Amino acid sequence: MQASRCIAINIGGGFVPGLNAVITGAVLAASELGWEVVGIRDGFDGLLFPDRYPDGGLVKLTRGMLEHVSSTGGSILGTAAHTDPFHVRIINADNIVEEVDRSDELLGRLREHGIDGVISVCGMRALSILFKLHRKGLNTICVPKSVENDIAATQLSFGFNSALSFATEMLDRVRQAAESARKVGVVEVLGEHSGWLALQAGMAVCADAVLIPEIPYDVTRVAARLRARMQRGRKSALVVVAEGALPAAAMQTETNAVDSMRASLSPGATGHTGAHVIDRSGHVAEAVALQLQRLTDHETYPLVLGGLVKGGHPTAVDR
Repeated sequence: MQASRCIAINIGGGFVPGLNAVITGAVLAASELGWEVVGIRDGFDGLLFPDRYPDGGLVKLTRGMLEHVSSTGGSILGTAAHTDPFHVRIINADNIVEEVDRSDELLGRLREHGIDGVISVCGMRALSILFKLHRKGLNTICVPKSVENDIAATQLSFGFNSALSFATEMLDRVRQAAESARKVGVVEVLGEHSGWLALQAGMAVCADAVLIPEIPYDVTRVAARLRARMQRGRKSALVVVAEGALPAAAMQTETNAVDSMRASLSPGATGHTGAHVIDRSGHVAEAVALQLQRLTDHETYPLVLGGLVKGGHPTAVDR
């Protein structure tokens, strides 16, 4: 006889296609063992702030309620893009915002609900949080998810294939528009630290150039390549850039100094000033497009796919 267990599942970090399929798979597997599964709303918020939810922040998950949601987008449990139980923001008695460590309280509430372990579907940042909770006694398994496929020791993260398929489709449309307008399309895709999405989508559509964070780029070489092709009769081009791509010159001069404007903002602010100081989305596309237009004397237009690649239904691979 196998002892009955109760496990919880939650989503750490932002949403990606296929989250409901992962939840469904866990529930189906647990039901074969006779285990009970509960879902935690919005990462760990369902346990830390149960008063925010009509159901108390926990929902019982059964085969019947999940067998038909694996093909849907989003997450039936919600996500927790910024929740860290070690740094929870509260307003103290002096009406000042401060951060407190509620990790012990979280572990206590898991024990109160009789939860033996937690399956967390999470990305890179949440992995570090789960590791610290594991060191404090939490039994946990982490399921890797990332549309950038940037999780170490993981060949394929959930969500990446869906994002890749959608990005490829959008790049095909941009190429058609570029050919019609006789312009150079510069398309920025997600990839702050890893260029898998830009590289594989760019290869799929035979882009003229792909710029990724792993390889500092030389825009003069890119421009020379485009000029050579245009001299052979090409009237348009397609350049794909990951949002974390950097020019070689910037890599050589980069320092650890933080300017005063960035220092006054949140930890999520980037190192850029101006319109992209908090959200760097679009910064690389605009910079590359402007430089290429100056160097090739050919009209360019920047586009940003950004979080659009996270929407829609998951592909068969992610399901």
